[in-house]
Amino acid sequence: FITIILIGFSFLAKSQVAVHKLLSIGYVYQNQSFVDFGGKLLLTNNDNINYRVGASAMLGSTNSQFSVLPRLQADVLFNFRDNVDVKHGYYFLVGAETTTKYFTPKVGINIFGIVDVTGGYGFSFSNKTLNGKELKGFNMNVGINLPLVMLRDIL
Repeated sequence: FITIILIGFSFLAKSQVAVHKLLSIGYVYQNQSFVDFGGKLLLTNNDNINYRVGASAMLGSTNSQFSVLPRLQADVLFNFRDNVDVKHGYYFLVGAETTTKYFTPKVGINIFGIVDVTGGYGFSFSNKTLNGKELKGFNMNVGINLPLVMLRDIL
């Protein structure tokens, strides 16, 4: 067991993982419409596979009451195309998100590392509702991820 841990740390020490901070703004539909605002970390070792983790707040009105719902998510972005001009203009995306009310596996596409379009199916936790409404079923996300470095340069 200790050998496996040491090999894992050795691999991480040898790899040059770059971490990029992103501001995330988007729309989430989970049996209810929400505006999503938060941050993500993009972890990249090469351009073919990237990992992303994030936390955000979903804001919306549920049964005529304002609601705030915390959300955690993790994604893997991958594209193995070679020998093309715009090598990584898009990435396929596989991930999951969870809140205090539901869990959703999802798939989708990321365009130029900035725009996400994903879909999945939300499984609500038993007896968990948001202002009396159960959040389960079809899930759709459209989001924009802006690198903080870019925002600093613009502002």
